[in-house]
Amino acid sequence: MTDQAGRPRSAWAAWPLDREIVLARVIDAPRDVVFDAWADPAQIVEWFGPRGMAIETREIAVREGGTWRFDMVAPDGTRYDNRMTFLTIDRPRAIEVEHGADRDDDPSRFRMLVTFDVQSDGRTVLTLRQMHPSRARRDETIGFGAVEYGNQTLDKLAEHLAARRA
Repeated sequence: MTDQAGRPRSAWAAWPLDREIVLARVIDAPRDVVFDAWADPAQIVEWFGPRGMAIETREIAVREGGTWRFDMVAPDGTRYDNRMTFLTIDRPRAIEVEHGADRDDDPSRFRMLVTFDVQSDGRTVLTLRQMHPSRARRDETIGFGAVEYGNQTLDKLAEHLAARRA
């Protein structure tokens, strides 16, 4: 395939990059261990979410078609209801979810793909991609601190796995 100028067309040309947030982290743990921290209901509740937020789970079924309904509770008591629906669980390579507020009609719901790749030194490259419903919604999400909070979440994951290893 070529574009109008006769150049080869990139496979990424149709990907809506203006709706995406991408975070990546090298985690000092084997891929299957990092994957399990996401896929094990007992572990994910220990580290998920930004610093200072407590997780209160109402329902969790980490399986394809399963749902995790939870509140993130801020130090001041403010509650943020969440729902993740697990679309794909491809152990140990990827987990894909829809994530939004805990209601069926959430217009801000986004798709999230987490991939787990092995480095030659045995560490894991975790890439978290969020695809938001619009560029405006993505920009709002960045504006309230999603990148910083996402990085805090990945920091907590790395700390969780280091503590389990110790």
